[in-house]
Amino acid sequence: MMRHLIIKILLFIPFIAISQELLINTSNRNTTSLNGTWNYIVDPYETGYYNYRYEPYDQLPEKNNSAFYNNYHASNKLELVEYDFDKSPTLTVPGDWNSQYEKLFYYEGTIWYKRSFDYSFLNENNRLFVYFGAINYKAEVYLNGKKLGIHEGGFTPFNFEVTDIVKPKGNYLVVKVDNKRFKEAIPTINTDWWNYGGITRDVKLIEEPKTFIHDYKVQLKKGNANIVSGYVKLNNSLGNEAVTISIPELKINKTYTAKNGAIEFEINTKKISYWSPESPKLYDVFIKTAQQSLKDEIGFRTIETVGPDILLNGKSIFLRGICIHEENAMRGARAYNNADALVALNWAKELGCNYVRLAHYPHNEYIVKLADKMGMMVWEEIPVYWTVDFTNKKTLNIAKNQLTEAITRDKNRAAIIIWSMANETPPSEARNTFLKNLINHSKSLDDTRLVSAALEKHYKDGFNVVDDEIGNYLDIVAFNQYTGWYGGSLEDAPNAKWNIKFNKPVVISEFGGGALQGFHGTIQERWTEEYQEYLYEQNLKMIEKIPNIRGTSPWILNDFRSPKRVLPDIQDGWNRKGLISNHGIKKKAFFTMQNFYKKMKLQYQ
Repeated sequence: MMRHLIIKILLFIPFIAISQELLINTSNRNTTSLNGTWNYIVDPYETGYYNYRYEPYDQLPEKNNSAFYNNYHASNKLELVEYDFDKSPTLTVPGDWNSQYEKLFYYEGTIWYKRSFDYSFLNENNRLFVYFGAINYKAEVYLNGKKLGIHEGGFTPFNFEVTDIVKPKGNYLVVKVDNKRFKEAIPTINTDWWNYGGITRDVKLIEEPKTFIHDYKVQLKKGNANIVSGYVKLNNSLGNEAVTISIPELKINKTYTAKNGAIEFEINTKKISYWSPESPKLYDVFIKTAQQSLKDEIGFRTIETVGPDILLNGKSIFLRGICIHEENAMRGARAYNNADALVALNWAKELGCNYVRLAHYPHNEYIVKLADKMGMMVWEEIPVYWTVDFTNKKTLNIAKNQLTEAITRDKNRAAIIIWSMANETPPSEARNTFLKNLINHSKSLDDTRLVSAALEKHYKDGFNVVDDEIGNYLDIVAFNQYTGWYGGSLEDAPNAKWNIKFNKPVVISEFGGGALQGFHGTIQERWTEEYQEYLYEQNLKMIEKIPNIRGTSPWILNDFRSPKRVLPDIQDGWNRKGLISNHGIKKKAFFTMQNFYKKMKLQYQ
């Protein structure tokens, strides 16, 4: 029987293009969770991967029992076997290894994970896939000793077909996880957040019919608020399948005939209740074939820019936002479930936000879906962060793949209004070419959303200047500025002069400063809550006067771990720029920002 792999498995090369065949909407498919307890082996020398001549075992012609992915057990008491998963300690999946065991707190390198399972098919003619929500950073995956493939990128999903490998009893899934930082990666070596290693998101088995719906897009057509348009792609199409798009509440029920395994559609309707923060309406959408019915909840809204305005459903809006890292600060660990997402978005709601910037990488699908339901607009970005290797074609391909995987997963979420290409990247010809490639790639995948990037400003002739060439290619000109923290006078901030080259909406993607919650003093003492509060007051007076200002997302919702932040008794491994402490206590600046957003909400009613 012919198999069409969801992942294009190209063994022994470090990059695999997987995104065009990524399974989406996995929560509404037939799934079996592989979350829970996994055995692990710490392997800093990668003994389980290379022989003593540093040759990868999986590239040698003969099976070698020393390779950890073979999960081998000695057949007698004399045989030499120097590992045993079953006698090794365990880690909880999903989760990072740094927060689970103190000895692994700073560990960067290889850890092998193993999970055993049995599996019985719901239908003997069905197909089976193993799906990973994310693994940081590089994953090499084996089932029953057979290599499925490689995935690079710590924050996006991937999957492999395992139909012909899985057995009714005694399966063992082994994953080599490597979170080492390196120059060619996305992100690169230098970041200001914790490099949490491990299988950090859900792992599941997904059972599908022979021919199944593997991808679809259902959104409003760009430029027309009364046409629902999109496509459906089938995997292993047999030809001329009937595909039905059904939205019962809108009385839509249209059937199309797939050609070459796909359909495209446009459906006129004038009865749509548009999604917005005030009314986050989601419709039940069904995509059906003879073999399958797949349900999704999708909101419909328009987002565009006209001159300096951001228009949601034709109405000018101000983005009242906050930046968020994918971290549960109170647990000091990578956030990984719906409860973690709910805490963050409820805090954002309390602050007065209608939008969040998910920094600096695609976050868990839980928070994106929850934003859909709660009415929170989302800026989603990939970790092209600071100074990546802009001249390296491989690095560009990694970035494009991560962008593709993020858009593929989330393109049906009404909450997402901005795809962001980068954060604080220094201008150069190579960097400009790199980002323009990403911008064009994003628009080729999804033209219904805005494109932006967090740029930087500079100071010239008494003016704060924003003139980055990349701004010409963006829908929203966003930039980070830290007046009063990384230079500049807070006293003079409200009278700052600005020279912004572009007649486009301007969003301050980051501003802020640090404070240790509970540390009090005067506005002349750094790290006090009073200094942070004053910094916010003065910056907000300045921001209100910036030409074309249409939004802010201060840095950041809550304190987060960073190995760069080492000041004893103040930072102790935490970036203290949060408006909320790592113990969940609000700092004084939280309420300053909250009051500003109350005012802006009234202005844009």
